[in-house]
Amino acid sequence: MSKSMRMTNSAGRDGTVQTSPPVRQAAIALGLPGHQVLFHRYLATTEAGRDAAMTLRLGDDYAQALIDADPEIDLEHVGRSIGETNVVFLTRSGEFLHSPPRIVEVITLPDGSEKERREPVDVESNVDDESPVRWTGRKVPIADAVHRFMFRRSLQVTHVDGVTYDFLHAMAKDLAAESVLMLVGAGAKGIDPLVFQANGRPCRGFLEGRVDGEKYQLMLHLSDMELKRPAAVQKGE
Repeated sequence: MSKSMRMTNSAGRDGTVQTSPPVRQAAIALGLPGHQVLFHRYLATTEAGRDAAMTLRLGDDYAQALIDADPEIDLEHVGRSIGETNVVFLTRSGEFLHSPPRIVEVITLPDGSEKERREPVDVESNVDDESPVRWTGRKVPIADAVHRFMFRRSLQVTHVDGVTYDFLHAMAKDLAAESVLMLVGAGAKGIDPLVFQANGRPCRGFLEGRVDGEKYQLMLHLSDMELKRPAAVQKGE
């Protein structure tokens, strides 16, 4: 699904463009030619067949009971095909929650340890028709970028008319000539991360350009993780 947004070039001029997921080749078909593969889910057990219920009914050591009589199998239900399902939330004791759970945001440090807990903070989208994504001028060689950043998503930036075609083709040509990615950002100075939807994940944006004559491809790669070499550990620590 395409999404409109504004983007500036190296001269600070902006234009309205569109972003969409890149076109991908069709997935490899599973199964034999001419035969459709269908996936089904089946019920493996019921509540009475879970370990807690079995322990309560038969004691801690019920291995022999399983061998002798298969008490964990409910012949009326186990093996039935499962259709649509609903997500339910349970308490720690396994009871159904009758109201939405309280969400807590956990902030962690780079080493994975917990830093703080807080109420979730609403984050507004900053990529739209009013707030342009800005060309920062900071270039990262492609060979360095693939070792420094973890890219979680890519979007193709496309033109909407002849004017924006020239606008984006020139951007792609400049980037392709230097084999670099251009860091882009949101906000008045282009230093803010990109947020594409309300409470979405903030990401750094990197533009990559490819040109083949009159054809061009301008890709916006999104990253929310920078890869850093672990600190050296001294002997004896």
